[in-house]
Amino acid sequence: MRLAVIGAGPGGYVAALKAAQMGAEVTVIENIEVGGTCLNRGCIPTKALLASAETFAKTKELKNFGIELQGSVIPNLQKMVERKNKVVGIQIKGIRGLFKSWGVNLVEGKGVLLNPNKIEVEKKDGTKDVVEADKIIIATGSRPAQIPTFPFDGKNILSSDDALNITEIPKSLIIVGAGVIGCEFACIFRELGTEVTMVEMLPRAVSTEDTEISELLAKEFKKKKIKLLTGVGVEKVTSAEDGIHATLSDGKELVAEKILVSIGRALNSEGIGLETVGVKKGARGEILVDEKMQTNIEGIYAVGDVTGGMLLAHVASKEGIVAAQNACGKETKIDYSTVPAAIFTSPEIASVGLREFQAEEKGIKVKTGHFQFRALGKAHAMGEISGFIKIVAESDTDRIVGAHIIGPHASDLIHEAALAIKAGLKVKDLADTIHAHPTLSEGLMEAAEDVHGEAIHVPKK
Repeated sequence: MRLAVIGAGPGGYVAALKAAQMGAEVTVIENIEVGGTCLNRGCIPTKALLASAETFAKTKELKNFGIELQGSVIPNLQKMVERKNKVVGIQIKGIRGLFKSWGVNLVEGKGVLLNPNKIEVEKKDGTKDVVEADKIIIATGSRPAQIPTFPFDGKNILSSDDALNITEIPKSLIIVGAGVIGCEFACIFRELGTEVTMVEMLPRAVSTEDTEISELLAKEFKKKKIKLLTGVGVEKVTSAEDGIHATLSDGKELVAEKILVSIGRALNSEGIGLETVGVKKGARGEILVDEKMQTNIEGIYAVGDVTGGMLLAHVASKEGIVAAQNACGKETKIDYSTVPAAIFTSPEIASVGLREFQAEEKGIKVKTGHFQFRALGKAHAMGEISGFIKIVAESDTDRIVGAHIIGPHASDLIHEAALAIKAGLKVKDLADTIHAHPTLSEGLMEAAEDVHGEAIHVPKK
């Protein structure tokens, strides 16, 4: 079976490798670089910059760890960007190596569907080729949303892509949008010394998260002197000699050296021949798929951001596996019931399952348990005591339906809770599991115990 994959991001390249493992003859068509947004302009580069920023931040706390530093430590954003590019380059080389190992053919160029079995590829040298396939997987991803109010210039009015490559630390920065991307960049630049002001139309930052998480993040931002303005929008942006001027919906005006716009993503579903072959799209331009990740055209599948679902790399990868399996004859359906998510702010945020407000909206009666990181010996030893762990359980069955963490290593800790939810475990199952001491994961055990008011390291209520 011949399979063609358009796009080599975390959805496309994983689909290609899975299909190759299953014996398919696979060709991947990629217009920019393997790894997609996640590797080249998203997950990995931001985490590399964040690692540099956090390392610099640690130097300010050395005396608290009994370490004396003679002289000063100066952040060099250009060197940080060079390190980021090196990290990305290593990962790109790794994916290309996997393609070679599994016999996946990589064609570099823009792919456009001609019919359900043919794709025209315009290569970077201007020549054109045609790839023939029995099945096709579309994984073209997304890009920063371009809005007329914010004319990106790559220097002062920045998209998230642009922000990854500036080499001088701005003295001041306005960030439009306090979602995942905006909050992560706020933490990076604030640690480097930038004066950061965030503007968010919704009532709270990271509004998709549990309300208590947003509340604590706002307090942590205040400690870091990150200004967070909520319930207000930006109506106009203009450039002047003294910087970028942002006029807010309440009439106020902000001025900063640069402005970073992080208010959503646009789906890459245009110009790839969907109309030619009759693939249906939704109102936002998303490719419509079923539980098998198949479009309305038999043999054509779509995965990742371009389907308009959860814009998460790990979701795209799972969808890619499901699409590849179905394309290769193994019937599989996607399951979104237990998807962990992580936000790499400082402190980190992670969640899985239902938020408390979502349970209420669904009419599910729940009870919750909390545990503060400051009650953990390991957190004190690390010098990172801010945050808490929250367990949400169904009142009638005691089954764990959600978990929410803000604090050190939240992105790593969340997976124990994800497994508990996936396996249908009850609060008692998690509470009765012996956890190693001293570890941060003890907090999950105690949060589960707290659902019934039985946590050992919580004062009597």
